[in-house]
Amino acid sequence: MSPTILVIDDEPPIRKLLRTGLSTQGYAILEAPNAATALEVLGRDRVDLVILDLGLPDMRGHDLLRTIRARHPELPVVVLSSRTDEGGKVEALDLGADDYVTKPFGMAELLARLRAALRHQLAVQGERPIFRLERLSIDLVRRIVKVDEAEVKLTPREYDFLRVLVLHAGKVLTHAQLMQAVSVSSDPQYLRVYMRQLRQKLEADPERPRLLLTETGVGYRLRAPDDEPTRRPPDAGSGGRLS
Repeated sequence: MSPTILVIDDEPPIRKLLRTGLSTQGYAILEAPNAATALEVLGRDRVDLVILDLGLPDMRGHDLLRTIRARHPELPVVVLSSRTDEGGKVEALDLGADDYVTKPFGMAELLARLRAALRHQLAVQGERPIFRLERLSIDLVRRIVKVDEAEVKLTPREYDFLRVLVLHAGKVLTHAQLMQAVSVSSDPQYLRVYMRQLRQKLEADPERPRLLLTETGVGYRLRAPDDEPTRRPPDAGSGGRLS
């Protein structure tokens, strides 16, 4: 059965573009122009994933997200946000959003985010014992990290950060989420030091990372194995752009 996506957005042109673009990829689409309709649909129909625009006419998007999380804790939610709203992105992720896409965005980027969110929904079956990404392999059972089959020595704290990123590969984690997961200082500079150390040990070119990606003003993302490796500039992307 095709995954069903609920698109919550008050702009008809955006809903039409998403309906057209996603339905061609095999997704079934439900639509809601406001929070009230969205909650009605969620209470009535089977939904596998939500695309939520934070700018709604009848309720603050973050408040709707909080309500969705309370009623449907396992339902993946990908939020749409403006390019300059870094605080809104962080708040949405801390409230339980699985990911965000910044307007304007390309369909290829959106599809990658949806695939990652749906993967995480299925990941409740347990951890994969071996994680592989390009030259990197991580044995989560034996706690062995290798690059090009050569073992890399990580400190316990470095490994803790890496393991959290592996368990959420493809998903952006905020600074607060990462530091809470590893139970460390709340100072973001502390986290930046460890990310820099990990890049020095794991990346072919630490100054141009391909694996451990920075989400500016938000947090970090470990690229998922099936994500495109090419870093696109902010306004680039394949396919049409939705704004």
